[in-house]
Parts: sequence; C-alpha cells; structure tokens
Amino acid sequence: MSNQVPRVAVITLGGTIASVPDSKGNDAVPKMTAEALFDAVPQARKLATLTSHSFRQYPSGDLSLEDILELAGLIEDMAQDQDTDGVVITQGTDTLEETSFLLDLLLTTDLPVVFTGAMRNPGLPGADGPANLLGAVQVATNHQSRGLGPVVVFNDEIHLPRFVRKMHSASTAAFSSPNAGPIGWINEGRVRVPLRPAARTRPVPRELVASSRLPRVALLKLGLDVEDSLIRLVLQDGFDGLVIETFGGGHVPRQLMTSLAKAADELPVVFASRTGAGELYESTYGFPGSERDLLSQGLLSSGILDGLKSRLLLTMLLAAGATRDEITQRFQQYLS
Repeated sequence: MSNQVPRVAVITLGGTIASVPDSKGNDAVPKMTAEALFDAVPQARKLATLTSHSFRQYPSGDLSLEDILELAGLIEDMAQDQDTDGVVITQGTDTLEETSFLLDLLLTTDLPVVFTGAMRNPGLPGADGPANLLGAVQVATNHQSRGLGPVVVFNDEIHLPRFVRKMHSASTAAFSSPNAGPIGWINEGRVRVPLRPAARTRPVPRELVASSRLPRVALLKLGLDVEDSLIRLVLQDGFDGLVIETFGGGHVPRQLMTSLAKAADELPVVFASRTGAGELYESTYGFPGSERDLLSQGLLSSGILDGLKSRLLLTMLLAAGATRDEITQRFQQYLS
C-alpha cells in the first residue's frame, strides 16, 4: 500500500446489494449506482478513495464465464496501472461462490480483491449491504490482504473462494466454509487474518482460456434411483467434460457404472460429493459403484471441491489444453 490514503476500485455487478424495490417494497431489481452504494456507507469514504466501475447490472445468475474472464482482465489492467491499492466487487449472492472461485483461478495479481454482496436489499429493514461493503473496504485496504488472492467478506467474516458456500437462502449469515471455516474476521474495524493459507494455487493461464472456445462441462447431481440416460444425453450432446455429484464419499448406484465408464473413455469425468463438505474417499469401499470402482474406471476425483467449483476448474483446465494427468494434479493441489 502507498503512504497516501488507499485507493480502492469498487466494481459493481448488480445483485441484491444494488436492488431497489418498488413503492410497495416488492419486486426489487438491481439498478443502484456505485455512488448510491457509497452514500449508504460514509465510513468507507474515510478509509479510502473510492472509484466506481459499473461493470454489469445483473442478477448474479445472469453472469457468464465470459463476463468473469473480462472482469479478470479489468483487474489485471488496474494492477498494471499501479493506481489502485485494492479492489472490491459487489454482486448478487446466488453465484458469488462460483464467480469468486473462478476469479481465483485466473488472477495473477497480488492486489487485495474482495467480493461482497447482501442478503437483504436496501428497501428491507436490517439491510446488510452497507455493513458488508464497509467490511470489504476494510479488508481491501489492509496489508494482510495482499497476496491472498480473491476473498469473500460477509457478515464480518473472511472466506477463501475454494471453501466458501452459500448455505442459506435468506439468512444474513448465509456464507460459510464447511471444510475450513473463515480464515479471518473483522472486529471493531480491525482486520484479523490468523489462518493465512501457505500458498495460492497456480493460476490457469488467462490468455490461453480467453483465446479458445470455452468448453462445455455438464454437472449432474445424483439422487435415489437416478437414470443413466442422463449420462448418455451428455455424451450425445457433445459436452467436453462431465462433473457428477455422487453420494457420500464418492459412491454411485452400480447400474450407472457402465455409462460412467463409457463416458470416462470419451471425455474427462470428475466425481465430487453432493454433501458439500468433506474429502472424497480413495480406498475405503470396494463395492460396485464405490470410490475405488470409479477411480479404476478412469474417473477423476475432485478431492475437496464441490460440484460447482469442480465444473469451473475443469472448464478452465480444458480451455487451457490441460492433459488428463494435469487435471488430476490440479484437483489434488486443493488437498495440500
């Protein structure tokens, strides 16, 4: 950070934090400007010189992979210009766990990059957007945040994208990290990061990803008595990869094994757990459809990544031309 007041770029993508309800308090849509967000948090202006960048004005489910690739380019340009000390990104919460993880895969800069949003729009009592925005600016201006890669700040907690999940549809404490917990928190305006990760994972070369057609990777979640026709449809429709969310520590119904083995012969198939937490097994069970059976048939373990993040990592790796062994190694890096 420079000796002057820190300079923080606030990039807005829309979402609940920027949504305004109608005169009856209903049907909120994202249309607040960044300046309006700043006005609700005068304390943030005392911490940093805030500059606004209206990037998108979407519900977060409308964001695309291409949008986040473009966002990564914008942030890298800011870092090169050396007139920005930190970045705050506000967006909708529905896909925040995915966009933050995707950006973590792409960025090379050491600049603090902080995602936040809101669960209650500005027209509701107890709107949490202002507090979350203030917390994000506090983290973005703190020296401990440099080199962390993107983080998610919500409810005064600091989370890593690889772990964070939206766990509730409405609670202001919707975000948590089941496998690790938050790496830090904010108390009385002070940023604490006692659980700083040992290292960042190696980024996927953005120039390779941006110059290629983005692969199509399907995501399937297993349920009781699911039909294997879904797997056959993935192959028929020309997908480039498949992620399947299995039961427990990596188990599927035995009747799916023939289709899954065929799929693994034709394209990369990654299996994750539908539970959303914990590490996949490798050698605990040996029944047909067990984790050992899946691995023996050429499926790739996601390690600790859930299905949503496994899909993003596989997509970026395929776009960058990764080999099967490289894909396996990248997923295993999240266990170290």
